Amino acid sequence: MSTKYKFWDSAAVYFVSFAVVEWIDVFTRNEYREIVVDSIRYCIANKGLRVHAWVIMSNHVHLLISLEDNNLNTFADIIRDMKKYTAMHLVKTIKEHPQESRKEWMLAMFLRRGRSNPNNTMYQFWQQDNHPIEITDAAHYNNTLDYIHNNPVVAGWAAVPEQYPWSSAADYEGKTGLIPVVVL
Repeated sequence: MSTKYKFWDSAAVYFVSFAVVEWIDVFTRNEYREIVVDSIRYCIANKGLRVHAWVIMSNHVHLLISLEDNNLNTFADIIRDMKKYTAMHLVKTIKEHPQESRKEWMLAMFLRRGRSNPNNTMYQFWQQDNHPIEITDAAHYNNTLDYIHNNPVVAGWAAVPEQYPWSSAADYEGKTGLIPVVVL
């Protein structure tokens, strides 16, 4: 992995993105999105993750995150565990979903990518990179926050960011979203 994309400072705030292999539009069903939401909630409650902003798009996730003070977990460990857990549960849910019309195609794509990657035993759901970018100042933070929250608007899924339930935009409008957010 390139040294350009690493978590260097455990006290910093980072923008992290991770995408489904081949940019497959998996997150078209609420059941699939809920698996990611539940995993993020677990990491907040049990691993010392602080989430400042988030969005789940059709084929990728954006997070603006930091760690609680004196956290024993690292960013890399948390993201690794989150991706491993969600991948396993997403593949299982796709396999078992009675209305999933793209089941065979998606599983074949995950299997093909998994077999070509020595780090996997079978399926590969997520691309391996996370591209963490350290947030260096307030302007960078605000620009990243706007980028995250405007993703669904740009995609045409909402007229305004806070209408999209699979993001933290509502939290920044004084409402309570699906994931506990630490507003900076």
